[in-house]
Order: sequence, then C-alpha cells, then structure tokens
Amino acid sequence: MIDFTFPPEVEEVRLKVREFMDTRVRPAWEAIDQDNRDEVVKTIVELRKEAHDDWGLWLPHMPPEWGGMGLGPTAMAAVSAEASKVGIGPFVINAQAPDEGNQHTLLHWGTDEQKEKYLKPLCNGTARSCFAMTEPEVAGSDPTLIKTFAYQDGDEWVINGHKWFISGARGAKFAMLVARTEEDPDIPQAANSCFIVDLPSEGWNVVRDVHTMSGGHNHCEILIEDLRVPAENMLGGRGQGHLLGQYRLGPARLAHCMRWIGQAEIALDMMVERAMERYSHGSILAEKQGIQWLISDSAVELYQCKLMVLHAAYQIEHGMDFTAVVSMAKHFVANSLWRIIDRAIQVHGALGYSTDTPLAGMLQQARWARFADGADEIHQMRIAQRTIAAFNDDGTTKKATGNLPL
Repeated sequence: MIDFTFPPEVEEVRLKVREFMDTRVRPAWEAIDQDNRDEVVKTIVELRKEAHDDWGLWLPHMPPEWGGMGLGPTAMAAVSAEASKVGIGPFVINAQAPDEGNQHTLLHWGTDEQKEKYLKPLCNGTARSCFAMTEPEVAGSDPTLIKTFAYQDGDEWVINGHKWFISGARGAKFAMLVARTEEDPDIPQAANSCFIVDLPSEGWNVVRDVHTMSGGHNHCEILIEDLRVPAENMLGGRGQGHLLGQYRLGPARLAHCMRWIGQAEIALDMMVERAMERYSHGSILAEKQGIQWLISDSAVELYQCKLMVLHAAYQIEHGMDFTAVVSMAKHFVANSLWRIIDRAIQVHGALGYSTDTPLAGMLQQARWARFADGADEIHQMRIAQRTIAAFNDDGTTKKATGNLPL
C-alpha cells in the first residue's frame, strides 16, 4: 500500500507551524513597515524567541543534540511549505537559506572544533553565515571554472578572487568560501576546496549589494584580496570543494522547492478567492471558462509539484540516489511557481499588478528560481542525459522517470 498521509506526529507539527504563522507571524509581519530594516530585524528577533521558547518550533531540520527538532526531509516538506506562506516564516524558525544548507554542511563535513565554533552559534541563532561560490566572470552553473585561487603559505592559505550574489554576506559571522587550490587535478571536479572565513576579515571586501529586479536583498559582490585563512579552517579535504558543494546543493534545491510550494499555494488561494468575489459581464469570474482554465492549470501543476517534492524527500530520507528526482523537481517547481503567480496576477487584473496585494512582489522574487541552484537549461540537459543513459543501460527510460513501481 502507498500511503500519502503524514504520520500523526508530523501532521501535528505541520498544523502547529500553520497556527504559529497564522496567529503570530503573519499579523506581526503585516503590522510593520517591511522596508524598514530595523523594524524587520526587531520583529524577527522577537518572533524567534517566541518560536523557540513558547512554541517549540526551532531548527526543525537539525538533530536534537544541536537544539533541533530532528525532522527528516519529508517532514521538512510539510513544515517549509507552511512556514513559507509568510515571507519571514523560515527565518523565524531558523530554517532559512543559506544558513539551513550551511548547517547541514557543517554537521556532515566539519571537525569537532569547527562545529563548536561555527555550527553551534548558527544553530543557536546568534550568528548568520553565507556561502561564497558564484563568480561574475564564469558560468555559475559550472563550478569547475571557478577562478578564485588559494595557495598555501605556511599554516595559512592566501586567497584572491571575485564573488557575487553571495546571499546574506552583510552581517554574516562567517563565510564558506569555495576556491581553486589545485592547478592540474586529475579531474576538473577535484580542483576546488572549501574554507571557513571569519567575518569581517582583512582582504574580504564587500563591494556592494547587487540590486535585482525586486530590489536589494543582501546579495553581495565580494572582492577578495590576499585574504589569509588558517589551514585548520579548510572544510572537508583538499580538492573536495566541488563534492561538498554538490552535497550541499542537492537537498538545498529541494528545500527551495518546499518553500516555493507554500508561495504557489498562497497565489492559487488568492486566485480562487478573487474569482469568487469579482463580478463582470453578467457573472462572477469563477463561472467563466477562461478563468476556470487558469485555475485548473494551476491546481494540476501544484499537485504535480507536491508529489515531486514528496517523492524526492522520500528518496533522500531513505538513502536512495536522489540526484535525478531533485533536479526534475527543482526545474518543474521553479517554473510552476512563476506560472501560478502570473495567472493569479492576471485574474486580479490591475490590482494584481499593483503593490496593494503581495502578488507583484512574489512574482519578482519568483523569477530568480529558474536560474538559482542550477539554471533551467542545465537541469534539462542533465535530465536528458540521464534519460538517454537509462535507455542505453536498461533498454527503458523507467529509471530516469522516478524509478517508480509503475
């Protein structure tokens, strides 16, 4: 039997997160000036304390020994989808990017000393971090091309390079920095290593917050000039930067999908509500076939998104090879998010295009989903390659389409 329900304990947590978001987080978020950074920070800090002390909703993805709730990927799909229905929801429960991915990475790759110094404050919520890999001069989808270079000088590494779109860099207490350490590796994927950089540090220069179509959101350009990092701050082994990055990005891609599902569901709910309320040309919008098609397409896509994310989470949780399904989910959910929000705007008309509803801001934010953590075209290329390889190996593409028992 295939059971598509959550266990009672997971359902209990999901509903608790929903209640917390509905009764405490959303009202607090909507009551402040969201463009006022001081107000935003103050609100998040207060709600974090409430989440930790009063609601027991803190660090859901981390083990109890690190102060977390010990939820697996499938349960996290439920929690993240609920939390992400409010913009600051993931921050309030300390499950936001990039810190969530960095916490997992430190837990898996860090030494005991590194975990004590860097993971512990991250889990306690007393520090933030960033992950510095993307560079303006080379394709972000191909980390083997990274030009930031590190050479060893005694007990230190000296690093020079250029990074950008480093989310959360301003205010971060440390960075995970990926740099090239090998001149002529046996394979291109063994050229990079990862370093933990204490911030601020001499040689780590924040040039600017790169503004996007949705404004500035602490996605920084960094100039690295003779930055010195202690040898003991290498995270993982020498030449394992690519491996570490892929370990981090796989589940992180799915975590993004989980959050996007929450946003897509909000958009669909708003679409239906508007269609039920708006009267035009003799009937409400919900009775018009053109509007029904927009609703139908969105409902079908959201259903597909949820199934793909749950199946990918299941594979991660059971130690299966999840690379292919996460890649497909990331590509599909990112595109569905854009389409569903766009349809919701269409049903709202000029109101949806205005900032009187959250839809315009949601669409601006959604656009980055199709290239962050792997552009659409890269995922499509890999999906095609795996599908062809499956057919060549087995005479069927079954393995490349989820390897489901159908």
